[in-house]
Amino acid sequence: MRRRPAKISQGTIRLAPVSYPHWDVVPTRWKDNDVYGHVNNVVYYAFMDTVINDWLITEGELDIHHGQVIGLCVESHCNYHAAAEFPQRLAIGLRVGHLGRSSVRYELGIHREDRTELVAEGHFVHVFVDRDTRRPVEVTGRLRDSLQRLLVS
Repeated sequence: MRRRPAKISQGTIRLAPVSYPHWDVVPTRWKDNDVYGHVNNVVYYAFMDTVINDWLITEGELDIHHGQVIGLCVESHCNYHAAAEFPQRLAIGLRVGHLGRSSVRYELGIHREDRTELVAEGHFVHVFVDRDTRRPVEVTGRLRDSLQRLLVS
């Protein structure tokens, strides 16, 4: 049985995607569903974390295993607008809302694959630190360049 989209006040939320310089498609998995038959809330955080870190590794050349600089999540948040379930593919938009000296705020929109409906939206804040000292370090080089390409004003 197919579930109806979540309703909020006067009807189904259908929002056009806002400006995201990068999009990725993530499939839901059987184990993502909770006992109520929809993707569990913590899975959305994993989706966002995956899209962010894939970008950092592939575009920013972040070496998560041996690099001296690592990103630590210091804040995360998610608002839910509609239910998703297995099997679905979700389109996740990624942008940078703020890029500081050692920190970055990522903003993400999770949509149905055709991008006609916003399922959830959230943000993550990373502080980049020295692997050994855990002290903040300046974001430079290819990493900074990759983040600037996602920056929206």
